[in-house]
Amino acid sequence: MKQVRVETPGGNYSIQIAPGRLDRLAEAVPADATTLVLVTNPTVAALYAERAERALSATGKRVLRIELPDGEQYKDWQTLNLIFDGMLAQHCDRKAVIVALGGGVIGDIAGFAAAVYMRGIRFIQVPTTLLSQVDSSVGGKTAVNHPIGKNMLGAFYQPISVEIDTDVLNTLPAREVSAGLAEVIKYGAILDAEFFAWCEAHAQDLRALDPQALAHAIARSCELKAFVVSQDERETGLRAILNFGHTFAHAIEAGLGFGAWLHGEAVGCGMVQAAELSALAAGLVQADAERIRALTLAIGCPVYAPDLGTERWFDLMQGDKKTEAGQLRFILLPKLGEAVRTPADAALVRQALDRTVAKTAGEQPAVVA
Repeated sequence: MKQVRVETPGGNYSIQIAPGRLDRLAEAVPADATTLVLVTNPTVAALYAERAERALSATGKRVLRIELPDGEQYKDWQTLNLIFDGMLAQHCDRKAVIVALGGGVIGDIAGFAAAVYMRGIRFIQVPTTLLSQVDSSVGGKTAVNHPIGKNMLGAFYQPISVEIDTDVLNTLPAREVSAGLAEVIKYGAILDAEFFAWCEAHAQDLRALDPQALAHAIARSCELKAFVVSQDERETGLRAILNFGHTFAHAIEAGLGFGAWLHGEAVGCGMVQAAELSALAAGLVQADAERIRALTLAIGCPVYAPDLGTERWFDLMQGDKKTEAGQLRFILLPKLGEAVRTPADAALVRQALDRTVAKTAGEQPAVVA
């Protein structure tokens, strides 16, 4: 088992990374917990809910399962209320513990429920997708979407533990694997050029779910995120670099409709766009921008963005949380392994869009569910 510590003002906890961790969830349950509220969705529940319930029941605590509809399009206020309705109907008290079993949508929405139920209860992250294991389960960002923008309603709220079972990735669709790998290579691009080069050398091993390659990629990603989050829990400075590619990505998701692309697919494409903007505005050498494009393609993510129309792109990006006083700000790379947060001239953003938005049928992104 590998263990990564996260230490923030909002709470200190461990990320446990090991095969079979799902069967040892009892180890993460506080002794004074009353009810364990397992929040999941039907897809994950069919595969892993009974195992999780069996492991949690070993504590002798009451276990309550709440299943939410599956998909990014359900990451909203109405779905959030399903958790509150279920918990209140079962008289869950302030010592109840929410256990989020699923991908990023489940982790975000269950974590937000924990942050506000009775003004805050404890929760445990049990991420079942690669993306959630390396990114969304770590660091305490919880949220739901609003029609105007992604993750507009939420809170910074840390879990008490993150339990990563690497075995669950064996049932993950290839598309979900590629989406998760986008977040993996992001860490190399912004923080660790050596890790980026390692990802280039092991891209096919990672897509094939090679156990050793996956274990290293997950652990290193968690270490890098823990390093950032421990210094800047609430994204007032350094943590913003974790949003590399996300301003473009969130525009893709909102422009196409949440759920049309997986979040990681949009992030992969968004990183290609941010790399092109970095070459135009931040000094990144074009050869390294091409490396980011090539690796994004190698892991199976789109490298051309949908044609939303230039003005629509700007409208959507203006709604991003990183915009300040109406000025667009981006995470850009002066060089591979180093990131900065900076405004970018609109004319250069237009050039980056011109380089990365699909213009022909051959370039048109083909994302197939």
